[in-house]
Amino acid sequence: MTAKFRSKSIASGIGAAVALLAIAGPCAAQSAAGTAAVAPKSNSSAAAAAVAPSIAVPAEYIIGADDVMSVVFWRDKELSADVTVRPDGKISLPLLNEIQAAGLTPSQLKERIAEEAKKYVEDPTVTVEVKAINSRKVFITGEVRKPGPYPITGSMTVLQLLSIAGGLGDYAKSEKIVIYRTEGGKPVSFKFNYKEVLNQQKLAQNIELKPGDTVAVP
Repeated sequence: MTAKFRSKSIASGIGAAVALLAIAGPCAAQSAAGTAAVAPKSNSSAAAAAVAPSIAVPAEYIIGADDVMSVVFWRDKELSADVTVRPDGKISLPLLNEIQAAGLTPSQLKERIAEEAKKYVEDPTVTVEVKAINSRKVFITGEVRKPGPYPITGSMTVLQLLSIAGGLGDYAKSEKIVIYRTEGGKPVSFKFNYKEVLNQQKLAQNIELKPGDTVAVP
């Protein structure tokens, strides 16, 4: 009797489990379908979050070699691309091939790309974003800890560049620092006395640097 009772109980339990699975089946399917329906939205949000914002661009910015640009066609994604300006000043885009970029502002490059795209696309909608500015550099040489080129995306003074370069070397002639610049196609120079500036004297010599400037520390 005990064995039969147990068998019957087990059979009843199995039957109940099967019934529960039958009921839960559609619910599970609906849950899975709901999850599948939500997934694209989640992926879309993740994709949107993955798009890196453009950097702050100086008002006087002109595109130069090694700068990285993002060109986006809203209705023609196959034409979109992130491109680096080559040493010859050009960029390469799908279908449009080579386009001159150096020497233009981002707005001017946008107009040029849109004009070229009209040959292949009706009423193209284009945006151009600056992803990295590598063309704007200042240079420091001589008796400093870390001589070399440094990117300049905002304002930077002579004193700030000296700090970024690790400071003066042990044998630097700090009162004879010179800044070399080209203006209107002609070379010009400015003197900088490190000790005077530190002592808050003749602060006007701590000029704001421009792309292409070279600071020489003897």
